[in-house]
Amino acid sequence: MSLSARHPEWPVRAAAVRILAGRHRHVPEAASAVAAASHDPVDWVAFTALKMATEYRIDAAVPDLIRISGWPSNFTRKDFTRKPVGCGAAFTKRALLAIFGTTDPDRLRQLEDEYFAGMQTRIRAQATRSRRNQDVVLVPEGPFMAGVSKPGSGPFRMTQGDNPLRAEDLPAYYMDRTTVTNARYAEFLADTGGSTEFDHPDQPEQPERRPHQPVHWHDPRFNAPEMPIVGVDWYDAWAFARWSGGTLPSELQWEKAARGTDGRIYPWGNDWDPDRVNFVARSYGTAVADLDELEALLVTTTDTDVPEHPVLPSDSLPAGASPYGALQMSGNVWELTRTNFYTGQDMDPFFKGRHPMEFMNRKDAFHVLRGGTWTSPQTCLTTFYRGKDLITDFHNEVGFRCVYEVAE
Repeated sequence: MSLSARHPEWPVRAAAVRILAGRHRHVPEAASAVAAASHDPVDWVAFTALKMATEYRIDAAVPDLIRISGWPSNFTRKDFTRKPVGCGAAFTKRALLAIFGTTDPDRLRQLEDEYFAGMQTRIRAQATRSRRNQDVVLVPEGPFMAGVSKPGSGPFRMTQGDNPLRAEDLPAYYMDRTTVTNARYAEFLADTGGSTEFDHPDQPEQPERRPHQPVHWHDPRFNAPEMPIVGVDWYDAWAFARWSGGTLPSELQWEKAARGTDGRIYPWGNDWDPDRVNFVARSYGTAVADLDELEALLVTTTDTDVPEHPVLPSDSLPAGASPYGALQMSGNVWELTRTNFYTGQDMDPFFKGRHPMEFMNRKDAFHVLRGGTWTSPQTCLTTFYRGKDLITDFHNEVGFRCVYEVAE
C-alpha cells in the first residue's frame, strides 16, 4: 500500500492502485489506499483510482469522491447548474453513480443519508458532549461595549489600534469560573491516556514529551493542584477544551465575560486596585515605574526560585471577580483564546510537520492572549488589552479557561 502513496514514479503508484483494487479491495486498508489515490497530484494516478472505484464499486471512496464533485443527489438534478468539466470530474461523477447504483436524485439523497448516518451520529455525539465542569458562570446573551476609545498613555500604553470602541452582540454561553487548574488537567491526561481522539487536526508531533504533558510540572511554584495549568501550548488547550465539552473562548467571549456590559476597564470596575489582582508588583514584591525597570526586574527570574511564589491558586482574590463571577480575568496568567491576533477570526492553523522557525513570522500562527499575567504591569491587566503568542510556545505565564454552549 505504501507504493500507491509514496513511490516516486507515478506509473508504479498507478499499478499499485490497480493491484490493490483488483485483488485486495475487501481489505479496509487497501480500499482506503485506493480512495486516497484519487487525490494523487499526478492526474493519471488519480484517474486510475477513480476508474477502479467505478469498476469495483469501492464504497470506501465515497467521502473522497464527494469532496471532488459534490453530492450526487445535487449534480443529477435536471435544474442543477452544470458546466463543462475535465476528465477528473467526469470520472468522479461516474464512480459515485456506480457505487450508489442509481441516477435518481431522490434515491441518491436517501442513500447518501444512509451512508453517512454513522458519521453523523459520531459528529452529533461530539457536538453534544456533556460539559465536564459544573463550576461555570453564565454570560447572558445581548450586546456589550468592546474595545477602547483611547489606548491610554505612559510607558506601558497599548499601541495597537485594532480594538476600537464598539458595540458587539453575543449569544449566551457558559464560561469556567476559574482558569483550568492542574487538578482538572490531570483528569484530562488520565482519561485520554495519550489518545489523539480530541487533538486538533494540525496537532504537531512532539516526540520529546508525552502527549499534552505540561512542561512545567516539575516546578513546585506551578504544579500544585489548585494552581492554573501552565506550560501547555494552544494545541494542548484546544484538545482539553474539546475533551471538556467546550471550546476555547473567542476574544469577544472572553472580553464580555471579563467586563460585562458597561465597558469597565478592569473586571471589578474602573478604578485600579492592586489588592484585587496578581501582577508583577505582587509576584516580585517590587513596583516598577517604566519599561526599563520592568525588564531589569524580569531578567532576575530563575528557573528554580525567583520569584518564590509567582502564581496564586485559580480561585483566589474573589474581590477581583468580573460582573458574572469569573475570577482572575485580570492577572495571574494570560489566557489563551481561539482568535487569530491579526484577522480576528477563529484560528485555522496548518503547520503540521513544520518546525516553528518556518512559521513563527506568519500572521496565521499567532493567537490572542487576554488578561495579563504575574509578570505584567498595570496596562496589560485591562479588559481590553490584547496580547499575542505563537501557537506552539510553552510558557509558565499562560493558562486558559473554556466556554460552553447553553442548551436550548
